[in-house]
Amino acid sequence: MYDLAALGAWAEFAIRWLHVITAIAWIGSSFYFIALDLGLHRDRNLKSGADGEEWQVHGGGFYHIQKYLVAPADMPDGLIWHKWQSYWTWISGFALLVLVYYLGAEFYLIDPAVMDLAPWQAVGISLASLAFGWLVYTQLCSLFVNANQTTLMVALFAVLIAMAWFYTQVFTGRAALLHLGAFTATIMSGNVFFVIIPNQKVVVDDLMAGRTPDAKYGKIAKQRSTHNNYLTLPVIFLMLSNHYPLSFASPYNWIIASLVFLMGVTIRHWFNTHHARTGNPHWTWGATALIFIAIVWLSTAPAPDREARLLTRFAEAEGFTQVHDIVLGRCSMCHAAEPVWSGLLWAPKGVRLETEGDLTRNARAIYLQSGISHAMPPANLSYMEEDERAAIVAWYRAALDG
Repeated sequence: MYDLAALGAWAEFAIRWLHVITAIAWIGSSFYFIALDLGLHRDRNLKSGADGEEWQVHGGGFYHIQKYLVAPADMPDGLIWHKWQSYWTWISGFALLVLVYYLGAEFYLIDPAVMDLAPWQAVGISLASLAFGWLVYTQLCSLFVNANQTTLMVALFAVLIAMAWFYTQVFTGRAALLHLGAFTATIMSGNVFFVIIPNQKVVVDDLMAGRTPDAKYGKIAKQRSTHNNYLTLPVIFLMLSNHYPLSFASPYNWIIASLVFLMGVTIRHWFNTHHARTGNPHWTWGATALIFIAIVWLSTAPAPDREARLLTRFAEAEGFTQVHDIVLGRCSMCHAAEPVWSGLLWAPKGVRLETEGDLTRNARAIYLQSGISHAMPPANLSYMEEDERAAIVAWYRAALDG
């Protein structure tokens, strides 16, 4: 069993590595081509008939890049398709979802205090929600195909807010934010697989058959590519959020996730405007800063009656006094208003573990970080014993059972 556990851990690590590598490649190429398209000089009468051109220098050489609005007159040899970065990012991400959240549903996906689900029910909801996301999104694109694209983005934002709230009513906070990221990433990868690449193949087929390609295919593909551009930064935040309890364990986590999408828009708007040489809207940085300040405040703002409910559930659970002593002895030298651990000026991530209220507010994080895993204390610097970790697990589960 130990060998299987070790192999499973290494499989997760390898897939996560693949996921990060392919995501970097996909995001990098996406950002590059959006910046390239926006920065093309379209005011030049090019003999080639291209829509625009740009000169770039990199790696000791010069690149002369031209873009054809529909297609060149003849099919070029050695055409490079940018698709596998997207495909493998989604495939590896879904594989991680299965390994971590589906196979570990009882630990990472299901919170009985939120919704008491059987593992198969939680997995079913997860899968259905991802499919639902793509279907709703593509219907919105069809509905607003001739409308102002800002209207479409507002409609999509409303869907994302609704899904952020829905996920927090079904899954653990950690799984809720990650699922919102997977929901959005599925839309992005679906754009590539179902729309962008098929449309480009239609254009290529027309060229090879001697037909003039219809410009609508390129227009639709560009629309979806632009959506991906604005959704990328929020997805990165959501995928990394499981490392930061202040984002996923807040009672306002769905609002935090919604605001992150707005930050993605403000940041990308500045870069896109700058690359298009149409200005430098510095107001977007002020807006981004204000949104981030709101997120920071929400991450620690108490929900109505939350303190009382947590005290009732966890403070009265069997083993509370023992766990409180364990946390005071093993964790509070760092997680304190004035840490006594050398080199620390403030509590890591702002988490304090000194009072009974601190313990109840951070019960889930303590359970995950020090109970069922050995993430904390880091490198076990305070020598937390296995029986102490077992006591944390028993106390937390006793509170939920109660």
